[in-house]
Amino acid sequence: MDKLDRNSIEARCRWPGWQDKLCSAAEASALIEDGMTVGMSGFTRAGEAKEVPRALAERAALDPFSITLMTGASLGNDLDKLLTDANVLSRRMPFQVDATLRRAINDGRVMFIDQHLSETVELLRNRQLAELDVAVVEACAITEEGGIVPTTSVGNSASYAILADKVIIELNLDSPAELEGLHDIYIPQMRPTRPPIPVVAPDSRIGTPYIPIDPEKIAAIVVTRGKDSPSTVLPPDADTRHIADHLIRFFSAEVSAGRLAPSLLPLQAGIGTMANAVMSGLAEGPFEHLTMYSEVLQDSTFDLLDAGKLDFASGCSITLSEACGERVWSNLDAYRDRLILRPQELSNHPGIVRRLGIIAVNTALEVDIYGNVNSTHVGGTRMMNGIGGSGDFARNAQLSVFVTKSVAKDGDLSSVVPFVSHVDHTEHDVDVLVTEHGLADLRGLAPRERAERVIEQCADPLYRPALRRYFEEACRRGGHTPHCLEQALSWHIAVERDGHMRSLQEQDAEAVGA
Repeated sequence: MDKLDRNSIEARCRWPGWQDKLCSAAEASALIEDGMTVGMSGFTRAGEAKEVPRALAERAALDPFSITLMTGASLGNDLDKLLTDANVLSRRMPFQVDATLRRAINDGRVMFIDQHLSETVELLRNRQLAELDVAVVEACAITEEGGIVPTTSVGNSASYAILADKVIIELNLDSPAELEGLHDIYIPQMRPTRPPIPVVAPDSRIGTPYIPIDPEKIAAIVVTRGKDSPSTVLPPDADTRHIADHLIRFFSAEVSAGRLAPSLLPLQAGIGTMANAVMSGLAEGPFEHLTMYSEVLQDSTFDLLDAGKLDFASGCSITLSEACGERVWSNLDAYRDRLILRPQELSNHPGIVRRLGIIAVNTALEVDIYGNVNSTHVGGTRMMNGIGGSGDFARNAQLSVFVTKSVAKDGDLSSVVPFVSHVDHTEHDVDVLVTEHGLADLRGLAPRERAERVIEQCADPLYRPALRRYFEEACRRGGHTPHCLEQALSWHIAVERDGHMRSLQEQDAEAVGA
């Protein structure tokens, strides 16, 4: 180790015992054995440990073994792909976005447990999951007492480090030193005597700026350099701008009716292009002094901060595009006083979400005419990414909004169907549906009223006739929630058989001709 490296490490690692724990990623990976349960940092491609997972994949190529891997959410730097290709993963939870891992899950080669993101460490803490053998956590600093200062995400890292038998710390010298002080680490006490979690506003600080652990558990420190993978969000297009415009008009009407203040309520946005674009659109709205209490702070968060629209944002990770990242990470001091990163069991905590009256905006794969939402399974069986935190927010938000484009694959698929092929969010948890064509406010409506509004406001004109025909026939048969059971999933069967739903339009054309 040369003097420059030593000085860099000492500037970040103030714990006096660090030299005895310093090792390579390969040496640290040897602490992880076949059959172990491992918790790793990382949430939506942010703050993941970067070198130990690579070392695991390289080792498995020579000496096969497998583990159960828990994270906060998805990993960046193609780590899920590397671990899947090396057959390291036997079981994975609670969320992922990697195409290679997705294939392995849908082929049954990796057992995937899709969980509400607020629940994973709660289950672990109460010994409802296998006990954690090793935690691997990326840090930007280590305190004098051995406390871990996370990097760009907290996710489940705090509880993993506290609950694991051994802790491997990746000290990333490329992570901004200015991240120290941004985090607010609070661990709820055990049930049934747990006191209320005292978060009463997005800017509440209730914990410590580091993860407090027993330094005796630090088994290895691996010094690394490397960046998070940039977000893959796409810029807004005409459809997402229309969706944002519908929401702005809806929120403005809520303000005029006295149901919302001009500052609205704390905002939550799901991860990805759609929700990010919709949030960015709020910069054009009439609202001021907005706040955010969300999972992931994306480009839209910083667009709203820079526009002077957003006063404060709380999340559990920061995931940015390359362009936005250059702007933020080189000027982090300008944002520090307006940001907090928390553990995901707090960012997604149902009680806090309900207390703060969150406005939740999440993305659907498909919705049905009664307001049920599928956000995870293509064709009802093939896992896409996972439910993530959408369920934590949807059931407990003051306003639960789901957005989607009305069609997919150039119009081959309708995103509005008679009955979703998989239900993640029932009609009871969905207040508003929005597509580029319009907005359906479902509050206070019975199922038959909901169906009419969803069909007329949200469905694409190509598919409205078929949806109307289905609903009319269902109503003739009766029922509180009318359905034609033999036809309910016929739209999805058409996709399996033909690769598209256009045959439904042809049926309507034939009916008109007759």
